[in-house]
Amino acid sequence: MNLHACTLCPRKCGADRTLGVGVCGGSDTVRIARAALHFGEEPCISGTKGSGTVFFSGCALQCRFCQNHKISKDNFGTEVSVKRLAELFLELQDKGAHNINLVTPSHYAPWIADALRMTKPNLCIPIVCNCSGYESDEILDTFADLIDIYLPDLKYFSSEKSLRYSNTSDYFDVASKALQRMYAQVGPCEFTSDGLMKKGMLIRHLVLPEGKRDSITLLKWISKTFPSENIRISLMRQYAPCGDLKECPELNRKLFSIEYNTVVRQANSLGMQGFIQGKGCDNFAMTPNFDLTGVTKKGTLL
Repeated sequence: MNLHACTLCPRKCGADRTLGVGVCGGSDTVRIARAALHFGEEPCISGTKGSGTVFFSGCALQCRFCQNHKISKDNFGTEVSVKRLAELFLELQDKGAHNINLVTPSHYAPWIADALRMTKPNLCIPIVCNCSGYESDEILDTFADLIDIYLPDLKYFSSEKSLRYSNTSDYFDVASKALQRMYAQVGPCEFTSDGLMKKGMLIRHLVLPEGKRDSITLLKWISKTFPSENIRISLMRQYAPCGDLKECPELNRKLFSIEYNTVVRQANSLGMQGFIQGKGCDNFAMTPNFDLTGVTKKGTLL
């Protein structure tokens, strides 16, 4: 990775991260906003004791409607050393976390890989890469042999939608190849006797207003590309308007039940396995407080 002209993510913005930040908001030091147990993931990830989530500040995709905009767009967080990051992984394990859940980690992949190598011999829980799906080969090669579970989004098939909502027309082209690379790394899903995921890939898709046709196209692609018994999907119903939607008025409403249910029926007809969300998820109840919880040690930020 060239920190003076960064091309780590698919945007290849060329920023000098030693002097400032890239499109993603990342500099040459890892920045995080929270490190704590989280119970808002899928049941096979959160379980009963919680997922050990580390929320990284910034994001290369910069979606207009992001519910985590405080950290993804506003870049809230504090800088931590690789050593401190490694300590956080072990602290989360000590708190009983079912896994270490790296949330939006891609723009800090080399630093995270170093921290995982430092702690891997002492970690006995899976490592989850919770990402946007918009990943480069370099990022995924950096994580090879370190990640047990990939938890990627697959947001759009339409290049028009991805350009409109995430300012990139190549989202599906990049993400579709990335997901296949992820699957090649981790293989079919494996679960513990009590239903916790310990290996494999779980693909998330957030159904958007006016987006059911795009969602159905994505489901058909997933069904053709991956054996249904070997992966899991998560159809998310929790869209709620937020962010800068002035140029996207179609997103300035909650999802209609008929839109979500149509997508669920398609998933069922394709024999897909995974998770759906019930009514009442279209709010920010599952969005944690980004307040540096868990990052401090003895009253000091490291």
